[in-house]
Amino acid sequence: MKKNALTLTVVANMTSNYSEGLGNIASVQKVFKNQKIYSMRSRESLKNAIMVQSGWYDDLETEVDGAAQKKVNAELNAANCRALEGGYMNTQGTTYVRKSSFYLTDAIAADHFINETRFHNNLYMASNYAKENGLSVQESGGKVGLMPYQYEYDKSLKVYSLTVDLQMIGKDENFEGEASQTEKLERVTALLNAVENLSLTVKGNLDNAEPVFIVGGLSKRKTHYFENVVNVKHANLMISEDLKEKLKEGFHAGLLRGNLLENEDEIEKELAPVSISAFFKELRKEVEEYYSN
Repeated sequence: MKKNALTLTVVANMTSNYSEGLGNIASVQKVFKNQKIYSMRSRESLKNAIMVQSGWYDDLETEVDGAAQKKVNAELNAANCRALEGGYMNTQGTTYVRKSSFYLTDAIAADHFINETRFHNNLYMASNYAKENGLSVQESGGKVGLMPYQYEYDKSLKVYSLTVDLQMIGKDENFEGEASQTEKLERVTALLNAVENLSLTVKGNLDNAEPVFIVGGLSKRKTHYFENVVNVKHANLMISEDLKEKLKEGFHAGLLRGNLLENEDEIEKELAPVSISAFFKELRKEVEEYYSN
């Protein structure tokens, strides 16, 4: 049975994105599991960042039919437009739907959420306006536009998974189109480069979300194969027999040595990981071989 999927599970040190706030108070997105609350970055936020940083959105064209949507037609489809690789539904005239060729989970924090609220304001700008107009910030806060606000902040180790359907890349059955093998390879390579060097921004915070630990490779199963065996607790990667057994099935592990995981020596001993750069170099080689056959 050919390995037609690429699956990765990643541990990364990243911020959460935000849900709807109340007034001028913004709350991070959270999920309830195991009787506790955990912060998270949504899969939608992760997917958008990866689509942008991979360059897949560089050729995005949009139109409006009630709501803004990706432009799709016989001349512009997933076979020749990378922006459509992430899936689409277009309702202009005939409705066309194509599922995404890759799937992500939410990035959920390893440890439960402890509220950290930050207080901010625009005092400098308000003071500048007050000075220019002969007003007092203390006495005329509303007139000078003083705006205090608060937001929860979270940056922590989070775990997410990504799986790519290698057979679906570059194909659009709605229009019987298919990209060349070279184009398919370039698309997947760009996706891997984005994951390897992922950068996120939220509320002015620039976030290096590169993998701290990663496991995966080409797989016979089109699912998040390592999702249930990669867990982190108190900055320690839980090394189970199931994780080690799955690794033996032709997969690889990568580790970034930076003391973000406290049991790095144990990980080295039990899982024999390579560096993150070596992990992605080998994976890109395997993808190249896949599209060469």
